[in-house]
Parts: sequence; structure tokens; C-alpha cells
Amino acid sequence: MLRHLPPVVDTHALVGAALADDAAVYQVSPDLALVATVDYITPVIDDPFGWGGIAAANALSDVYAMGGTPIFALNVVNFPRDTLPMDILERVIQGGAAKVAEAGVAILGGHSVDDPEPKYGLVALGTVHPERVMRNVGARPGDALVLTKPLGIGILTTAIKRGLASDEVISRAVDVMSTLNRAAGEAMRRAAPGVHAATDVTGFGLLGHLSEMLGEGSVGAHVEVARVPVLEQTWDFAEREVVPGGTRRNLASVASFMDWSESVTPEQQLVLADAQTSGGLLMAVAPESLDGLMADLHATGVQSASVIGRFTAEAVRIAVT
Repeated sequence: MLRHLPPVVDTHALVGAALADDAAVYQVSPDLALVATVDYITPVIDDPFGWGGIAAANALSDVYAMGGTPIFALNVVNFPRDTLPMDILERVIQGGAAKVAEAGVAILGGHSVDDPEPKYGLVALGTVHPERVMRNVGARPGDALVLTKPLGIGILTTAIKRGLASDEVISRAVDVMSTLNRAAGEAMRRAAPGVHAATDVTGFGLLGHLSEMLGEGSVGAHVEVARVPVLEQTWDFAEREVVPGGTRRNLASVASFMDWSESVTPEQQLVLADAQTSGGLLMAVAPESLDGLMADLHATGVQSASVIGRFTAEAVRIAVT
């Protein structure tokens, strides 16, 4: 669809939509660029305050993935004012404001629309040095593949919606989704220039976002499924086919460039393609920078951060063993 848009000729536009990056980046001075993104979601849990926080963390993640630091945000709200109490919306907005405050910034305004289906998120703005913008392309053969949050959110939220998840499962899923990628993003910036590329894992799943990191064909990737962190009970629900439609579409969309080992089960394939909300950062890390980055991540509370594979010279192929 985007092919019909006119080409971007502004030399200050450092990052646009050409390679499915996480945010736009616009240079405003020799040493300052603006990072801009918008993201909003439908409810993933019943608690309005919690949903607001999750939606805010999800939107801010794109700024962190680009190597940026958030400076402020704007609310984006769709809400059925005639069918749901307005105090629900008030709690959603409070949850978003609390999460943005946790990131060290504020919400300065926003826009709302009367809509039958509730949606909430942010326009998130940040800054980055023009020479330190983190793109989703640039990985090199031999780079380690690092993931900072566990997978399984799409499957677990489907279980929540179907009334199948225990309170413990709900609490764990909410904790992961509402955790900011701030600490991971700051560790990534400290490891520069040893991090060659990064993105965050959201709606297209690990495999979908990893495929975007392969760029125009310069690298491939190898994922070791046993090393991928996965939330508790995800496997049980996957075996029971408690899986969102988006996850199945994600798996189908990457089929043409996947090389699956015979040992990889159908459930493992689904989990690797699972559509995430507010997932972790996915990084291509130079071997000589890996130990320092992993130590930094774990020391700053990113305990789930794991090395899940590596980038290879086999262009535009993802092997999973």
C-alpha cells in the first residue's frame, strides 16, 4: 500500500517507512534528531488502569528501539462514550500517565474519537544523536541475536480473553507487558557501537520482526529454540490450540524463507511467531560486545535477556533448530 506514497526527498528525514523501522527520525540540528512514533491497541486485559500502562509501554518501546530517549507523549483515544462509563476512560488515561511518568516524561495532550471499540495509545516523541540512530537493519554475519523479554504474550492474552488463565498467569503476563524497555534501551546505547541493529518484538512476532532485520538480503539468521525465553504455561495453551489468529498469520507470512529442523514442533513454531504486545528488544550484537552487554542487561534488571541465536551469511533465510 505504501508504494503509492511520494518518495521522501527531505535530507533531514533520516528514517521513514521504507524498511519498516520502528519510528520516524528527523534531524533538527547537527547533533540532535527527533524520534516520532504512534501506537495504540485494543484492551488486552479487563483492568482499565493496567491496560493504559501496557499501551503506554508498548508505544514508548519504539523510541527505545531506535536508540532514543523519550521527551514527551500525546494520548490517542478511541472510546464509546455512550455505552461505557467515562470513569473507565479516566482510569485508562491514569494508567498511561503513570507509565509515562515512570519513563521520566509526561503526557502533554492528545486527541479522542467516539468509537464503538475502545483503543488507547500514544504519540511518543524522543531524541537521539543523528549518528547514533539504531536501525532495524545493519546486522552482520556472526552477530549474536539477543532478546530481552520472553515470548508468549499473544497466546496468554488469548487465554485470558477466553477465561482460561489463572490469576498467576494473568499477573505474570501483565508484568511483562507493562515493563518498559527503558533499561534495555539504555544498556543498548551504552554498548554502542557494538550493537549493529535493533527492533522491538510486537505484532509480527519474533520471526516477523527478525525477517525485517535481514534487510535487503545481506544476512540470514539462526535461532536456537531451546534458548528462547518463553512465559510459563505458554506451551500448555499452544498445545490446546489457544492461539490468536494473528499468530497463525504471522507464521504463514514467513513460511517462504524458513528452514525448520525436524525437531522443532508445531507448538514451537507458533510460539516463535506469536503476536506480542509490548515485547522486548531484539538486537544484533558484535561478538566482542556481547559479554559486556549481557552483564549490563542483567545488572540493570533485564533478567530475561537471552542470546537466542546468531546472524549468518545465508541471505534472507531463517534457520530454526
